[in-house]
Amino acid sequence: MSSSTAFTESLDHFETPTLDLEGPTLLQAITEHGGYAYVSMATLAAAGDSPAAEAAREMAWEQLHSGPWHSVLPVWRDAYSMACLHVARLHFSKGELSESLRVLDMGLIMGGMLLRKDLDSAVNKVSAKARDAAAVSEQLAKRKLVRQDELRDAEVLQSLPFKSLSLKLVGRRPALSLEGFLREYFLSGSPVIISDSMAHWPARTKWNDMDYLRRVAGDRTVPVEVGKNYLCPEWKQELITFSQFLARIEANDCSSAAPTYLAQHPLFDQVVGRKYIRLYHASLSEELYPYTETMLKNSSQVDLDNIDEIRFPKVHDLEFEDCILEEGGGLSTSWMLDMKGSGSTDYVRLSVMIYIADVIFFFFFFVLR
Repeated sequence: MSSSTAFTESLDHFETPTLDLEGPTLLQAITEHGGYAYVSMATLAAAGDSPAAEAAREMAWEQLHSGPWHSVLPVWRDAYSMACLHVARLHFSKGELSESLRVLDMGLIMGGMLLRKDLDSAVNKVSAKARDAAAVSEQLAKRKLVRQDELRDAEVLQSLPFKSLSLKLVGRRPALSLEGFLREYFLSGSPVIISDSMAHWPARTKWNDMDYLRRVAGDRTVPVEVGKNYLCPEWKQELITFSQFLARIEANDCSSAAPTYLAQHPLFDQVVGRKYIRLYHASLSEELYPYTETMLKNSSQVDLDNIDEIRFPKVHDLEFEDCILEEGGGLSTSWMLDMKGSGSTDYVRLSVMIYIADVIFFFFFFVLR
């Protein structure tokens, strides 16, 4: 084999060392669980049969949805990963990079752990080639993710909940040392904004560029949540590409009845824009009217944008701390959040449902500028 031929093959294929080593054992395990048809298709897929690869992936997908997720046998999750590797490799060999990445991401999201290293390695190779291909033809027209000159502070303040920024503000500390943070805030559970905590982050400038985000991650598949919040009956989850997510932001559709936001990716360091944050101490949990259902008991029934004073008469009188977190600042907190979207054509505001934490009970309102 000539060096040029070897080079071409290295570009059109990605290595799967774990699959090569564990594949026979995995196929045997699948056979023992009745997956004879899958094994037949997977064997053909490994030899380059594209329809067989898709058939194997569909069979594994059906097994993943045969019952509650916790009841799915791990072997079928690994079978799905295997099929995704076969399908993605075939797309990659044809130069179909976006489709290859989509399939690999589905393997990472829905598959098992056995072949995860192969999936990660393949994603890295396909992503690198996709970026190289884009660099050859791209003519970037810089579009900012946020336009700071279009947002007036007065309009933002008018949109915030009642009493916002009128009581106790969250403290701000520049260049706070680790020892000082532990002693003064962490041990007592007190909130603090550490300003200028990430001035050295490249994301401070790069994430302002929509084209940059598309270029480095546009073809990746991400989980998003669609709806006002997870308590609403119309709430749902989707898997879409990051480019599709960015397109929804660019369409300025955040005021729609079904806003979309990235799922399970809370950012407490403010990289781009600003956010309004309101915090309530955990001792006020009952006054914030949590749901009584077990699954929702850490969520409040109160909507700060539209407080029902008859149902929730105590809310207006509760003490809280709040702030506007500026770009480059970080709020010291580690509690999980869930978001709901609202906004106008002038800005994006993602308000976060109340969560009861061990020490502090709080609202978030993202204000992107």
